[in-house]
Amino acid sequence: MSKMKRLTTGLLLMAVLLSACTGGGNNGPEPTGGAGGGGADGGNEPAGTEAAGGGGGGKMTDVGTPRSETLIVDILGGRSPDPERFNPYVPGAVAMDAGVHQLMFSNLWEIDTQKGTQIPDLAATFPEPLDDTNTKFRFKVQEGLAWSDGTPFTAHDVEFTSKMISETKELGWNGYYTSLVKSMKAIDDYTIEVETVNPETRLSQKLGVVIWGNNFRVMPKHIWENEDPATFKFPDPIGVGPYKLSKRDPQGNWFLWEKREDWQKSDIGKLVGEPGPKYILFKYFGPEEKRIIGMIQHDMDILQDITPESWDVLKQKNEYARAWYQEFPYATMDDPCERGMSFNTAKEPYDNPDVRWALALMTDIKNVSMATFGGMLRVSPIQLPPIQVLQETYHKPMLDWLKDFQLEDGYKPFDETYAEGIVDMLKQQGIEGLPTDPQAIADTFGVGWWKYDPDKAAQLLEKNGFKKDGDKWLLPSGEPWTMTINAPANFEVQSMRLAFAVADSWRKGGIDVNVQQMEGASFWDSESTGAFEIGSYWPACGLLPDTTANMTGWHKQYIVPIGEQAPGNRNRWANDRVSELLDELDGLKPDDPKVVRNITEINQEFVKGIPFLPMFGTSKFVPVDTYYWEGYQTSEDAFEGPWWWWSQFKFYTPHLKPTGR
Repeated sequence: MSKMKRLTTGLLLMAVLLSACTGGGNNGPEPTGGAGGGGADGGNEPAGTEAAGGGGGGKMTDVGTPRSETLIVDILGGRSPDPERFNPYVPGAVAMDAGVHQLMFSNLWEIDTQKGTQIPDLAATFPEPLDDTNTKFRFKVQEGLAWSDGTPFTAHDVEFTSKMISETKELGWNGYYTSLVKSMKAIDDYTIEVETVNPETRLSQKLGVVIWGNNFRVMPKHIWENEDPATFKFPDPIGVGPYKLSKRDPQGNWFLWEKREDWQKSDIGKLVGEPGPKYILFKYFGPEEKRIIGMIQHDMDILQDITPESWDVLKQKNEYARAWYQEFPYATMDDPCERGMSFNTAKEPYDNPDVRWALALMTDIKNVSMATFGGMLRVSPIQLPPIQVLQETYHKPMLDWLKDFQLEDGYKPFDETYAEGIVDMLKQQGIEGLPTDPQAIADTFGVGWWKYDPDKAAQLLEKNGFKKDGDKWLLPSGEPWTMTINAPANFEVQSMRLAFAVADSWRKGGIDVNVQQMEGASFWDSESTGAFEIGSYWPACGLLPDTTANMTGWHKQYIVPIGEQAPGNRNRWANDRVSELLDELDGLKPDDPKVVRNITEINQEFVKGIPFLPMFGTSKFVPVDTYYWEGYQTSEDAFEGPWWWWSQFKFYTPHLKPTGR
C-alpha cells in the first residue's frame, strides 16, 4: 500500500473510530444499541437492544423488529424530503431506491443480467405482433396476482395506467410515452392489446427493464381512478411486489418493508418463491464514515456504494464483510452505466462543441482516475459503458476509428496509451496483482481516452473569442469564466468524487469551478428541468449489444425548453443524424446486423459533439455483511450482479437465508 493510500485509510479509520466514540448520530434513528456499541473496536458481536421478554433475548432493530429477521439496506439516494409522496410520476417522490421499486412496484418485463435476456414479470408473455405492420401487439399478464391490499391485479390496471399517462400532460413521462404508445386496451382480465405510434420491434425493452428499472409503473386502478395523477401523493402505497410498506420515518431517512402474508400472490411468490427476510429496512445512515460504522457493528447488511479507502477500513474491522471479488480490484467494474461530465447544451458557452472539446483536452484523466477511485476505473471514450460485452461489440472495433478521428483542423485527440500509463502509476503506488499482458491491461483499464493537452484546449478557446487574464480564462463577453458542476451529496460516491477531481483539473486549466453538492431529489430535478450548466450525471448506459432502448431518449423530439421537465434528452442536444439513426433502429429487429452499425455511428456522432463527456465505467464497492444473512451473489456465485438499487432486488430475496447468529 502506498504512503498516500496508507495516510488516507488511516485518516478514515481514525474518523470512523472517533465518530463511533462520540455517538455517531445520524439523520435517522440511532444505530441499534447506540453507535458506541461493540464492533467499532474490531469486535464482531453486533450492537443492539435485547428483546423484551421472550426468553431468547434476541437483538432488536431500532424500528422494533427482530434483527435476525430484518435485512438492513443502505439507501443509495439519501433522504427523501417528502416520505408521503409515492407517486412515481411527479417530482419529489420518495427515492425509488428506498425499497420502492426494489420491493413494492413491479414491471411488465424484467432482465436477467447474467444471461442478457428479458424475463416476464407482471406480463406473462412478450408482445406478439398482430399483423405485419409492427404497430399492433398483444400480450398476457400474469394470473393469480394481487395488490398488497388483496385486490386482484388485472389487465385493467395496465390499461388504466396507460390512459392516465397519456391524458395527463403534467406528468414528466407523458411526452415520451405518447410518442411511443397510441393506445393500450384490456381485451379481458388478462389480455392487453397495444397500438404504437410507429413500427416497434423492441416494445418489451421500451416498456420493460433493460437496466435499472422502467418508468412505466402500473398503478392500482381502484385507488387512482378517483384521484388527480398530477397532484395525488399516493401516501399509502401498494404494489404487486412481495413486500408492503410497514413504517416510515417522518423525516424520510428510513422505510420499513414487511413481507406480505399473501406473498404467494406477489410476482416473486409466483415466479421465484418465498423471500427470505420477513422485514427489509431501507435506511439512510448519513455520511460515509457512519455507514461504515453501521456495517462494522453489523447494523447494516448491504452497503450501496463506498470508496476504496472505506473498503480498506471495513475489511480490516469486519471479518464478515464481503466485496464482489476477494482480491484486487474487489469492486465490480461491470456496472452498466458510465460516469462523466454532462453538458447543458442549451446554455452558453456549453452550446459550442469547441468549448466542450477544450474541456475534454483540459482533463488530466489519469490524475482524475487516481483522485476519484485510486485508479481502479476503466475509461470509456464513447457513449456506452465499457462492460465486457460492449467493449467487444463497440469499444474495441471502434479503436481504429478513434485513433484516426480528427478535429476540424486535423488534430488527432485520441490517446491509446492510457491503460499502460495508469498501470505504471498503480505500480508506483505499490498495488499488487495488476495485469501484465497488454490485452489484459486494456480489458481491465480500457481502450484509451483523450489526450491531456492544455495547449490545444487553449487554441480551441481562443479561436472562439476566449481570452486569458493572467492565469484565468475570460468568456468572449470579457467576464470571468465561472462554472458550477452539479454533484451528488453523500450518494453515488464515484460521481461525487469525480466532480471534485474534474473541477481540480479544470481549475488548473484556468477556470473558476464550483462543485455544488445536491440531495437526490434536487439533483435529478435540476437535470430534468435543465437547471444546470455541467453535471456529474450518467446519461450513458447499456447492458445488451442492442442498446437502442437506452439511446432512444437522445432523439431531438424530446428536447423541451429550460424549466420544463424533459421526457428524454436532458442535455438538450439536437443532432439530426442521431435522430435519423434512432428512427431507423426502431424499425430493425434486435438481431439485425444494421443495429450494431447504426449504434456505432451514433457513438461516432457523440464523439464529434460530446454533449456528454464519458470518462469511466462505474466501479462499485457495494459490500455485504454476512453476519446475519447469507446467499448473496458474488463473483464466485454470480447468479446475478450486485445491483441492490435496481428493480431486480426482489428477485434476489428468495436466495437470502438467515445464518442463525
